[in-house]
Amino acid sequence: MRAILFDCDGTLADSFGLICETMRRCFEKAGLPEPDDAATRGIIGLSLDLAIHRLAPTVAPRDLPALVDTYRDAFHEIRAEGTYPERLFPGIEPMLRRLAQRDDVLLGMVTGKSRRGVSYVVEAHDLHGMFAAVRTADDCPSKPHPAMVTECCDLLGMRPQDTLVVGDAVYDMQMAVAAGAVGWGVAWGAQSAETLISAGARGVAQTVGELEAALAAWSMPEPSRVVGA
Repeated sequence: MRAILFDCDGTLADSFGLICETMRRCFEKAGLPEPDDAATRGIIGLSLDLAIHRLAPTVAPRDLPALVDTYRDAFHEIRAEGTYPERLFPGIEPMLRRLAQRDDVLLGMVTGKSRRGVSYVVEAHDLHGMFAAVRTADDCPSKPHPAMVTECCDLLGMRPQDTLVVGDAVYDMQMAVAAGAVGWGVAWGAQSAETLISAGARGVAQTVGELEAALAAWSMPEPSRVVGA
């Protein structure tokens, strides 16, 4: 038995438009220079306070909680407008359903989203019961701290070395390495394959089909398992 823990934004769901527009509106409401999309994509995966501080390092720490609240208000405002739907990337949903039917893997989610954000994605795409363990920014320190992974492992009864973390950002790969798990990147998200490999990814899938094949190979019993060989 092995565990596969998925990041959400940029890995499962295409949330880039929603997040970038929310950050622009947040900064506008706060009277701060609006970040460009490239800068915002670079902080996706971090908890909100760290993400905002990276984009606005001159903001005093005491002012960050108010900015986090402003971001959350803007996020739900924009989501309600329906302009930026959080669609799953093509091929993700059927892949998850096939994985969930297997009896040799357990699925989890490790994400910088809030619990409320995860619930929205699960509801919107009918992913109920898909993830046996979920850890969010409401539960754990921000990535790349290993707590999201180690707590999911504890909940699932798995060892980190029998756990694979799938993500699109350096923080996902650094988190996996820090936890003693395997990191596997996806190339359709926030950062390049080269960047993910440099951050500790064992490999990077260019397509969802490649990812599913890599997961199948990794979950094979030894000595057949070939990922990272």
